[in-house]
Amino acid sequence: MIAILDTGPWVALIDRSESRHAECVQWLKDFSGRLYSTEAVLTEVLYLLNFSIIAQCAALDFILESVVEIVPANTKSLKKTKSLMKKYADLPMDFADATIVCLATDTGIQNIVTFDKKDFAIYKLSKTKSFTIIP
Repeated sequence: MIAILDTGPWVALIDRSESRHAECVQWLKDFSGRLYSTEAVLTEVLYLLNFSIIAQCAALDFILESVVEIVPANTKSLKKTKSLMKKYADLPMDFADATIVCLATDTGIQNIVTFDKKDFAIYKLSKTKSFTIIP
């Protein structure tokens, strides 16, 4: 399986005080495949873990140890991201979510590891494709 990792589950994997920590750890143990994410999501994760340099380093280790592959933004993807933020302004869609939708659209990855079911149930990859939300 291939999937895109959102902020909430990534933080929960690291922060033992998170209510869904055990669920996320078990999910990752059972997961077989590749995880992708964006620089914007990584920034949110590091911000939310700023209570501990150890926790922040653990988040970076996910990338350094190839648990998560960060797909960098470029001018084309940033234009799409801006367009998505305007399209979903009524929610509103934040920058990190927009980068995830852009990445999913560009790669065809439909699986999203997120706690944000409300918004990702609304976001569309195309007129006929929606996200498959995990866990």
